[in-house]
Amino acid sequence: MPLFLHLKRSLNPWRRARWRLRLVLWGFAALSGLAVAGFAKGADLALAFFFALDRHWFWLPLIWTPFIGMVSVALTQKVFPGIQGSGIPQVIAATRLVAQGKPVHHLVSLRIAVGKVLVGLLALTGGFSAGREGPSVQVSASLVFLARRYLPRSRVLRPSDLILAGGAAGVAAAFNTPLAGVVFAIEELGRRLETRTSGVLLGVIIVSGLTSIALLGNYNYFGRITLHGLDYHIMGPVLVSGVVCGLLGGLFSRLLLWPQQGQAWGLWRWRQENPIVFAGICGVLIAVLGLLTHGLSFGSGYTLALPLVNGGVQSVPWYASPARFLATVISYYSGIPGGIFAPALAVGSTLGATLAPALGSHDLIPWVTLCMAGFLAAVTQAPITAALIVIEMVDGHRMALPLLAVTFLARAISAYFGPELYQQLALRFAEDRRDSGIRPADFRKEA
Repeated sequence: MPLFLHLKRSLNPWRRARWRLRLVLWGFAALSGLAVAGFAKGADLALAFFFALDRHWFWLPLIWTPFIGMVSVALTQKVFPGIQGSGIPQVIAATRLVAQGKPVHHLVSLRIAVGKVLVGLLALTGGFSAGREGPSVQVSASLVFLARRYLPRSRVLRPSDLILAGGAAGVAAAFNTPLAGVVFAIEELGRRLETRTSGVLLGVIIVSGLTSIALLGNYNYFGRITLHGLDYHIMGPVLVSGVVCGLLGGLFSRLLLWPQQGQAWGLWRWRQENPIVFAGICGVLIAVLGLLTHGLSFGSGYTLALPLVNGGVQSVPWYASPARFLATVISYYSGIPGGIFAPALAVGSTLGATLAPALGSHDLIPWVTLCMAGFLAAVTQAPITAALIVIEMVDGHRMALPLLAVTFLARAISAYFGPELYQQLALRFAEDRRDSGIRPADFRKEA
């Protein structure tokens, strides 16, 4: 009799529906992990291609970079509208809009995922200072959101839950940082985590992350830091890093919001009327900056930050951090699809490597690690996510408390410069959708 009851329960339609729901979600989570891993491999090849060109013909970026910028923006404007920029603001906007019953296919869809990967990789071949981690959030959210068509009971999960889980899985798979993915969903994407959402979120992150690990290996994004001891002397670097990163990160965030908040200014009106030409001009500026800094400003900045974190490089030129800062701002202004996570980490790492010797310290690694977390927190105003990303990326659990301290300090200072970057950028994707009946005031209330 117990066996009969067990079989009867397992054949219950409700239980079959629950298992079908799980299998569908896990299948699309695995698909998102596969896409993120492929995106990562493609980004490495794209950047290697550009640096090979740069090594053989140092003058070629003056032609190649503006050309790639113009082609990328033309494809974004005419074929894949909605893929510009990081992709995280689009995911935030989509979670709010779909909860209101508004269409979101212009923000998360199969077309968006394909365009984000293809055009994003194309932009990286031009040497723009952009990353693939933020775009991975939009790609993963788009793919997991497709699962709604195949779920057996549409009322079991809200569409916004799928977008939220997919976006968090994108962060987890892109950096191999599962805890940061969960916190990112709470702190940045959804601002809340309900009981029925948490199981979906964790399941999707786990499956997507495992798929990425199977393809890329169980790696630390920046390797593993080597610390020679932490004591009360760490308070000095924490305070200095927090203040400097808070000021510069706040300025950085303010500059990225300038086109949105200063639309009446002539430059941004001209950019709106001539986006492709504007992208070409930005490409010329990126190329010139790269030539002046011997290539330090080209690419996502990963290859520059990696040896600093691992201790393989003991110094950088004083202009490395300003060059990375300017290149990332110009790349964002160009309108190409590309994220700011990796470039922000590169700015922070070079900033730490500059501050340490200037203040008499011979151990760069604590400064580099603190400034990476501090600058990222100041830009995104998501301190816990920034701290966890860095902790998991460098296996820096011994620095957990200093990293949390520097991120909260940097975030507090950055907040004086303006509102949260991603949340503010998300408003634009609601306001741009004039035919959807969305009122910006309603969106701000939801956000």
